[in-house]
Amino acid sequence: MADLKIYPSKLKGEVKIPPSKSMAHRAIICAALSDGLCIIENIDYSDDIIATIDAMNSLGAKIVKHKDYIEVIGAYGSDEKPQETRIIDCNESGSTLRFLVPISLLFKGSSKFIGRGNLGKRPLTTYYNIFERQGIEYSYEEGNLNLVINGELNPGTFEVEGNVSSQFITGLLFTLPLLKEDSKIIITTEMESKGYIDLTLRAMNDFGVEIINNNYREFIIKGNQKYNARNYRVEGDYSQAAFFLCADSLGNDVLCKDLDLNSLQGDKEVIDILERMNVVFNANDIGVKGTTNGELASTVIDGSQCPDIIPVLTSVAALTKGTTEIINAGRLRIKECDRLAAVTSELNKLGAKIIEKEDGLVVTGVEKLQGGVEVWSHKDHRIAMTLAIASTRCEEPIVIKDYECIAKSYPNFFEDFKALGGNVHEWNVGK
Repeated sequence: MADLKIYPSKLKGEVKIPPSKSMAHRAIICAALSDGLCIIENIDYSDDIIATIDAMNSLGAKIVKHKDYIEVIGAYGSDEKPQETRIIDCNESGSTLRFLVPISLLFKGSSKFIGRGNLGKRPLTTYYNIFERQGIEYSYEEGNLNLVINGELNPGTFEVEGNVSSQFITGLLFTLPLLKEDSKIIITTEMESKGYIDLTLRAMNDFGVEIINNNYREFIIKGNQKYNARNYRVEGDYSQAAFFLCADSLGNDVLCKDLDLNSLQGDKEVIDILERMNVVFNANDIGVKGTTNGELASTVIDGSQCPDIIPVLTSVAALTKGTTEIINAGRLRIKECDRLAAVTSELNKLGAKIIEKEDGLVVTGVEKLQGGVEVWSHKDHRIAMTLAIASTRCEEPIVIKDYECIAKSYPNFFEDFKALGGNVHEWNVGK
């Protein structure tokens, strides 16, 4: 694995934010469940997106990749038929896994889900309970992703917790309209990550499928619907923009381009949070730019609706006057790594003052970070990119171990970082 040495430098310039991974997953799935030819533009081939493309191909869609767009012939308009026994390789993509499990039950035969990293540790109990109730055959390995399912999903009423992962709800929302009869999803707890459900409902509506959302407490789903073939452009990704918006807030000078100011992405919350921390944003057709209005101010950050942007916001909090508290962020412990532990450990190595709590962090701001040490990505893309942004406020160079994990979501991150003036060198190759 390669390591990266980053010398402190100020980032300056414009960056085109890559397309939204969340919306790309959803657009690919809707197109692949359609009855005809779709063109999906503005595609970035991260590992997670490739996993979803390959998965939908295995279910009978026909997807052809081009430089920055894909052609999709939907499974309901394709001559391709799913194999009776198929392997769906999710790599490390939790979205691919949880979206595709119920979708795979639309097609006859058995599906074997495999993956890597911590994916086998992501809880799937929500689906296992449905399998038990409906008599769907399944087997799995504890701690490893080796899930085999065989059967058909029946319409009905589905009770789902809203505070485990919205991905289960999205998977069911994608699937249930294609069943012959009506269904209902009842949310049994407070709903977290509502923004992700909004993205799902918008994408489905764009492809002609309608869902009634009763204040996130229940979803009424008419059966016998279909996804209409159409062309679609994926909007820019706020979860990736967050790194450069935070960099800008830390005294760099970065204009973020290709962001939809009317986006429903939950991670657009990064702008509201940074505004509470005393950043003033100028947003127009050219891009989004922030200016710090005096010193950065501490705040309370609720991680329940936007968990993916918490690591990089922690790097801002680490350099903010006062004490910032991050709350309701326990789900970060079951991501690609335990992100609460990882961001605490690695930023503290740089000179931050962070205390880890069960479901959050307490961050006491310092004037500067020291650096001069080796830090580890924990093989988590968001930790690697957070450390790179933090390096711009270090006094000395840092070395990031296992930086290639950025391929999971933002393969060109370090090319963009260097284009903005980041001083980056591959340091050494280990085992």
